[in-house]
Amino acid sequence: MDSPSEFSSFPPSQTQLPPQQNPNPIVFLDPNSDSFPNWAENPNPNLQNYLSFTVPKKRRRGRSQRNPASFRIPLDPNDASNSNNNNNNGFSSSAAAVPVSAPLSKVVIGNPPPPLSMSMQYSVPDNSDEIIVINKEPKTEALIALSAGFPADSLTEEEIEAGVLPVIGGIEQVNYTLIRNHIIAKWRENVSQWVSKEMFVDYIPQHYHALLDSAYNYLVSHGYINFGVAPLIKEKIPLEMSKPGVIIIGAGLAGLAAARQLMRFGFKVTVLEGRKRAGGRVYTKKMEGGNRVCAAADLGGSVLTGTLGNPLGIVARQLGDVLHKVRDKCPLYSLDGKPVDPDMDVKVENAFNRLLDKASRLRQLMGEVSMDVSLGAALETFRQVYKDAVNDEEMNLFNWHLANLEYANAGLLSHLSLAFWDQDDPYDMGGDHCFLPGGNGKLVQALAENVSILYEKTVHTVRYSGDGVQVIAGNQVFEGDMALCTVPLGVLKKGSIKFIPELPQRKLDGIKRLGFGLLNKVAMLFPHVFWETDLDTFGHLTDDPSRRGEFFLFYSYAPVAGGPLLIALVAGEAAHKFESMPPTDAVTRVLQILKGIYEPKGISVPEPIQTVCTRWGNDPFCFGSYSNVAVGASGDDYDILAETVGDGRLFFAGEATTRRYPATMHGAFLSGLREAANMAHYADIRSRRLKVDRAPSNAYSCASLLADLFREPDIEFGSFSAIFARKNADSKSPAILRVTFSEHRKKSHEVAKQDQQQHSNKLLFQQLQSHFNQQQQLHVYTLLSRQQILDLREVRGGDEMRLNYLCEKIGVKLVGRKGLGPSGDSVIASIKAERGNRKPLSTSAIIKPGVSKLKAGIIKRKLIRKAKVVKKTHGSLLHTSTNVVNTTKVTEENRTDQALPGVPVLGNSQSGLSNP
Repeated sequence: MDSPSEFSSFPPSQTQLPPQQNPNPIVFLDPNSDSFPNWAENPNPNLQNYLSFTVPKKRRRGRSQRNPASFRIPLDPNDASNSNNNNNNGFSSSAAAVPVSAPLSKVVIGNPPPPLSMSMQYSVPDNSDEIIVINKEPKTEALIALSAGFPADSLTEEEIEAGVLPVIGGIEQVNYTLIRNHIIAKWRENVSQWVSKEMFVDYIPQHYHALLDSAYNYLVSHGYINFGVAPLIKEKIPLEMSKPGVIIIGAGLAGLAAARQLMRFGFKVTVLEGRKRAGGRVYTKKMEGGNRVCAAADLGGSVLTGTLGNPLGIVARQLGDVLHKVRDKCPLYSLDGKPVDPDMDVKVENAFNRLLDKASRLRQLMGEVSMDVSLGAALETFRQVYKDAVNDEEMNLFNWHLANLEYANAGLLSHLSLAFWDQDDPYDMGGDHCFLPGGNGKLVQALAENVSILYEKTVHTVRYSGDGVQVIAGNQVFEGDMALCTVPLGVLKKGSIKFIPELPQRKLDGIKRLGFGLLNKVAMLFPHVFWETDLDTFGHLTDDPSRRGEFFLFYSYAPVAGGPLLIALVAGEAAHKFESMPPTDAVTRVLQILKGIYEPKGISVPEPIQTVCTRWGNDPFCFGSYSNVAVGASGDDYDILAETVGDGRLFFAGEATTRRYPATMHGAFLSGLREAANMAHYADIRSRRLKVDRAPSNAYSCASLLADLFREPDIEFGSFSAIFARKNADSKSPAILRVTFSEHRKKSHEVAKQDQQQHSNKLLFQQLQSHFNQQQQLHVYTLLSRQQILDLREVRGGDEMRLNYLCEKIGVKLVGRKGLGPSGDSVIASIKAERGNRKPLSTSAIIKPGVSKLKAGIIKRKLIRKAKVVKKTHGSLLHTSTNVVNTTKVTEENRTDQALPGVPVLGNSQSGLSNP
């Protein structure tokens, strides 16, 4: 071509993710296997010095990414695990020091995911600091744990919140993660077995059995092992339920996963389902015609997006099914039915990816403003620049890629947030995209077995209080101790269920902000297969941009459905128009496309035996297909939808409540397991007459209690003070450190204004200014050991040096009152019990005269940094990426129980922004 497409003039991406935003990488070892090699037994010289990880782009459900971006992490050449000997206790490299090339459409601004280290550098322990050597290669087991959603060598936010260790860091954390990873790997060897704690006691030293108990109990209670439908696992469901009654609204994957888990915990479970069937948006319909021709058609969720660690893949294995990999071959056909020229196909796809990359870089430059801009507007702006430089066929091909992107997000590009549309990318399940032979209804059927499900019970009212819940369906009232709502986001948006009292405004706003898109299908059963048998997908182009998603992609289900089945997809704007299209017109249009492709090849296209057209947008039990991050929304909104309300009485699950895996079947399933653990936790608290209220509405009372205890701290120096149980003199016993920040309004306003001019991240400094303008003092906290606090007191050089020691040497993160989590609640309760009751003070407790205050300049310089944990253990240094405390979600309200904007916190919050 004399004048090549100007799309190709865009330079390749040079954007890099900052090291502190290095997401949990997805490991691809063998594209045809979900197993992990033992590199100690099978050393590969090509892997001796590097581990290679592939980072996928946003889900390409319709067409696999041809050349996924990847990065390589150098391993420590001195690490014994890289040599041919097997004397290795771990693997090392500093992930924070490795520049990671961002894949196209990959750079995420705003709320970066918590950094998850790929490695830990161990110091040489002395005789008293023993690193457990388990009879498995720890590197392999770390990768298996990684596929299950855990960082390879540190704790997750949830583990810290659950208090799996009394003090974070040190040799105990190293050994805990080794034990945890080993348990996960042991179960993955045979997911049909029940892994018991007794399997490990013989070869884990006696003095580490407490760590074994903690790791095992956490993994079992949170559904990371011993879940599913294998006979040995089903045997563990008790015949008599001894715990309170639970009501689950919705029998989709989230509801079924939670129901089975709660039943195993001993709860009496009742599931209310409005439909006549289980599965929700996962629906396999049996289609059949004459001559015994039949097929199983997945009209809803169909593709298992990623098999490494996918819990539904594990359930399929328990059922004895072998997943069918969706093959990469996906030819595209033009309007006239002719195949698209392969060279043009590659050129336009590369140009499309470069536009996505430019959009990613644009949102970085725009900062917070990008939250109010759509992905579609950004792409259209770039496209218009070169509109005249491409021919019609190239534009049709470009529009096909736009349709494919709208399919991946079930939403119009004009509605997707430029800032956060792909915020879940770092957590994409690695591995192949697969079909389950016979349809996903097999999973639903197995999960629903022996679960008490009442069908055609449409819930319209939910009452909740401190005493329990009432769920009303029709004229029936169901009462329980707790309720789990798993209805789709579309139902919540419609207000089909009335909550009494009304849901918190925070949750209502999140429901409003998040998007809920639409995808429809036309399933056609033919007398015989007339299309190519060596492919699973093929696409079709159109010359009308408004109809670009109409039958743009075809799935061949013949290899897995049991019959000659084709399914045509309808995405984007076309999916909404399709809702009112007569089925006969839709089928006629599909057949015209198929005849245009195959009849020029001399292949006759027969009339279908049976056809089915979906109408998910008009379905009163979902009003759409799956969620997306709309303009104005962010990943925070998924967390908000997942929040518990009503003093641990009303819970929420479903794909729209999982920040990491939204819009996926496995996301819905995992959210059910998550909430089962959450419900069991609250039930246990109530059974022990304890109350740990994590709801934002009670943050004031919690902060008041802590302020009361700090009225007489056990130790005080500069802006630092600490409290601990006086009877416990153990140097490793936990204590709470408080740091007080204070500044005159005028001066802090001037400092914040100067900082705002010097930094591109305006939002961070606007929030700093807001905090200092609206309150004279701000208290932030962390959990430390008694000895660490005593060591901090001895640091010379004033508050600034102490703060530097706290962040750089100890590696803690300062958080608001809520960020201390259950571990902090436990410490507070023990100190309160030791001291007895006192009259509570307000959260802005008076600080004693003469106490120095940290200046805003110090805050800016010292607290925005990401710190490593460096903990002394008998004179040796231990490096890890884990931080001392965890934080729950931080609202944007200016409260003293919040984390300070700019202070590093573990978790994704708008106030945690930092510049690359």
